[in-house]
Amino acid sequence: MLEIVSLILGPVATNTYLIADSDTCVAAVIDPAWDGHMIAAEAKQRNWRIGQIWITHAHFDHIGGVGDLALSMPAEPVIALHPNDRPLWDNQGGAAQFGLTLPAIPAPTLNLVHRMELHLGCTSFKVLHTPGHTPGHCIFHCVDSGVCFCGDLIFQNSVGRTDLPGGDWETLVTSIRTQVFSLPDKTRLLSGHGPETTVGEEKIGNPFVRA
Repeated sequence: MLEIVSLILGPVATNTYLIADSDTCVAAVIDPAWDGHMIAAEAKQRNWRIGQIWITHAHFDHIGGVGDLALSMPAEPVIALHPNDRPLWDNQGGAAQFGLTLPAIPAPTLNLVHRMELHLGCTSFKVLHTPGHTPGHCIFHCVDSGVCFCGDLIFQNSVGRTDLPGGDWETLVTSIRTQVFSLPDKTRLLSGHGPETTVGEEKIGNPFVRA
């Protein structure tokens, strides 16, 4: 069974998700936004073993905790990122634009590809490439648990911004309509900021991209 712990971290209240397969206690972190040592402590408290870090996109507020988290781990983690966001990663996620500097972060070790599968113990996830907010933005859909970790693609009654470098409005809307709205209506959407919602709710109520 998939277990999910949500942590709100960093200067812009980013949702970091610590997830684990309860049968094996194998864990991953989706978007370690900040305070990597705190994420590691949460996992240790539950006897979960973090081996993977999955990045929806490389903006600074989603990768700021990667360096400290990696240092706290006994072995080098798998760090998964879509290659189209590698330039942003190498530029510290644009942190300098906001007057910030991130701790040193290791290089990604796994290139995300559209429709590839990621495995967490006995639990599998499908990677969906959803550009628009950034060129390499991806979301992670767990069919069996009915949940999708959707980064900054879509929020409750809102969508990701497209005014930063690499953003594109039409591409964002297409990603939502083809990749998110094609999922079952009951699918939980766990976003990069704010409360969770569902596919069905956003099809009806999202003023930016109603189905």
